[in-house]
Amino acid sequence: MTKQTVSFSRKDPAKFFKTLNKRVNDYFKENDIKRTGNWELYTKAIIMFALLIVPAVLILTVPMSGWLQALCMVVVGIGMAGVGMNVMHDANHGSFSSKKWVNKLMGSSIYILAGNDYNWKVQHNVLHHTYTNIQGHDEDIDAGRIIRFSKHSKWFKIHQYQKYYAFFLYGLLTANWAITTDFIQTYKYLKRKLAYGKLPSPATQWTKLIIGKIVYYSIWVALPLVVGFTWWQVLIGFLIMHYTAGIILSVVFQLAHVVPSTVMPLPDEDGNMKNTWAIHQLFTTCNFSPKSWLAEFYTGGLNRQVEHHLFANISHVHYSKIAKIVKETANEFSLPYNEYNTFWKAVSEHYNQLKVLGKNPNIA
Repeated sequence: MTKQTVSFSRKDPAKFFKTLNKRVNDYFKENDIKRTGNWELYTKAIIMFALLIVPAVLILTVPMSGWLQALCMVVVGIGMAGVGMNVMHDANHGSFSSKKWVNKLMGSSIYILAGNDYNWKVQHNVLHHTYTNIQGHDEDIDAGRIIRFSKHSKWFKIHQYQKYYAFFLYGLLTANWAITTDFIQTYKYLKRKLAYGKLPSPATQWTKLIIGKIVYYSIWVALPLVVGFTWWQVLIGFLIMHYTAGIILSVVFQLAHVVPSTVMPLPDEDGNMKNTWAIHQLFTTCNFSPKSWLAEFYTGGLNRQVEHHLFANISHVHYSKIAKIVKETANEFSLPYNEYNTFWKAVSEHYNQLKVLGKNPNIA
């Protein structure tokens, strides 16, 4: 079945985004700042790669107890999520560096994180950033039958318990990338001829995918086996690493869009959306912990999803500076600027949303 074509409104008499875009551009011009990464981002990249690599190397080279090995794999998982949010994410948006080859190199870090750059760019850059929170188009709110993220998704009896099990399932995100998701997405996206930029030939994409998986499993599975770890030790370490990274990434993603303050609008029968794309982003996206240095540093600015969705081509190291401009402009035009002051408040609100969406809509 062909998906309905969605079109955003072009009517914005007040010229919200034109005004906002000019103000943000003026900020960079007046301060003579590049919109891409800087020393702060490059320093963070080193730190995140160190969190990913150093504990893994120590496990392979230094004798230690099983509990210490497990703790090291937790740190590796933290580093895996950190590289994904701070390095890979900016790079695959083209904002890590002004040099394309640097963005391509840093974006390729997704291959050691269990993913694939073509699939990620289609799912994230094309589908999620264009059709944010639109059921049937934004795959980030499609968890199959197991979790109901949208009121427009079909309700099943199991959903009444999702408030209890959803957070536990979030940890499976990156493991699914490694095992099944990439293969399913490549088949599906190539069939639909979806791409961010030039559409790759099927032979090229399948070759890159298979080689990427071979490299990935060589690093995280074959190498530990070769140096003397048993299969069950490798399996436990693999699961600890992925579960840690998966739950971090999933929770950060959900706090941005699946909370009570955001909406999940649908197009009309002709595929037309009520708002312009930029205004749509304000209604469907939410920030959290805007004053937390740790949240800003570790999540790669993903605690400021409003700024990210409006200006994905700007590196996250600038979001805290342009946030004031975005917030003031949204208020000036009487538009929403969704934000929770703390991480735990956002988590609580996401949990409440899971509860609401888990209720039988025919009764609720």
